[in-house]
Amino acid sequence: MIVVRFKVQCQPGKSEALIAAFKEVIAVSRPLKGVISFDIGRDLGDPNSFVATEVFENKAALESQEALAEVQKTIELLGEVASGTPEATIFHVSSSEPWG
Repeated sequence: MIVVRFKVQCQPGKSEALIAAFKEVIAVSRPLKGVISFDIGRDLGDPNSFVATEVFENKAALESQEALAEVQKTIELLGEVASGTPEATIFHVSSSEPWG
């Protein structure tokens, strides 16, 4: 299993364009084969900061999701609206279990 944590800081006043793009990415990513979970949220302490947590069955599923046109469009948009370089970390998880 692969977990990706992605964080981006948006320039003030440009968040709505990024939210619209993220909604498109979510819509096509969640039903994709091999996507276990795909969530993007706004930082409650900073409305210009967004964090994505993406869980994939394997690298092939991650690569398939990254190749989507909506993802590529959003990556291009980040160059226009991000206030800095996005942070991304890939975690390779060997096991998981429900919490509680």
